[in-house]
Amino acid sequence: MEQQIRSQVQEAAEAALSRNATDLVALDVSGRLPLTDAFLIASGSSERNVSAIADAVDERLGASGITLKRREGRGSGHWELLDFGDVVVHVFLEEDRAYYALERLWRDCPVIPIEERAAAS
Repeated sequence: MEQQIRSQVQEAAEAALSRNATDLVALDVSGRLPLTDAFLIASGSSERNVSAIADAVDERLGASGITLKRREGRGSGHWELLDFGDVVVHVFLEEDRAYYALERLWRDCPVIPIEERAAAS
């Protein structure tokens, strides 16, 4: 996997962590999906938190010049998807994440390490 994509995943993870996202998992799906290279999956503790996490990721990657191609689920508070092309970010309410279990669905894909920096912002 390209360093540029790993960097985008790391930036998205830092943005999510800045809004108290939990249980972050990044997966390299490039070998299984032709449309994207990586998934970042995160949980929020409330509907408002899910939206705040998604907004923070959108703002952070946008500020880095990465264009958001599509956003789904906005306003539902249970799940939001942000498609940046090479990276797709899924933010779930904790209960919904357990129900959809994307990690189980994509368990054959390699995990991308996320560095949890002390000064995530």
